[in-house]
Amino acid sequence: MTDTYSELPFPQTDLAHSAIRFVRGIEDPAIFNHSMRTYLYGRFLGEQRGLRPDHDYDNELLFLGCVLHDSGLSNEGNGDQPFDIDGADLAARFLTDHGLPADRVEIVWDAIALHLCYEVATRKRPEIALVTAGAGYDLGPAGFAALPPGYADRIHAVLPRLHASAVLYDTIVGQALDKPQKAPPFSMPGELLRQKTQETWPTWQQLMTQPPSWQDYDGYRSSI
Repeated sequence: MTDTYSELPFPQTDLAHSAIRFVRGIEDPAIFNHSMRTYLYGRFLGEQRGLRPDHDYDNELLFLGCVLHDSGLSNEGNGDQPFDIDGADLAARFLTDHGLPADRVEIVWDAIALHLCYEVATRKRPEIALVTAGAGYDLGPAGFAALPPGYADRIHAVLPRLHASAVLYDTIVGQALDKPQKAPPFSMPGELLRQKTQETWPTWQQLMTQPPSWQDYDGYRSSI
């Protein structure tokens, strides 16, 4: 780990160092800093639940899930799927190339692919749940446990926010404007795209009756 981050409790493994270099080289600085803070807040929230690093969960896997969770918002990670899935696939390739066993790669893949699915992810193992919790805390701590006095200031001194939420919005929407399939209706990227374009989403009945369909609505009379 470089001296820049030495005062913060990041894992000190070769793979963690490699992941930092990789993500820092492909992501916007605001998104990279967000990803690093995600680990610190995820770890903090775990501690509030009595979860101890490398005792109750694998600290390296949590860090890898956090630092790589938005890699789909880079040029290198920008494929034809929603950014969370593109990021999970890119992370899996990176970790596999660096010799991480398949069962451990799968945990990181799940953490990244599920990080927009709060209700699902937070019921999974801590290496998955705390990625989602940490990312959410960094974007809006309301409703979560309060940080110790000065803790956020200490983090932001090393990892400044750089308009993180605004940069994330512009990056997600920018990808979706170029490739609309990355933002399907009713998904989080889809909602951000809808807000930007003011387009109207199809209704449930319109989706179910567009051809070809099973004609489930033919002759149906709703009771509600």
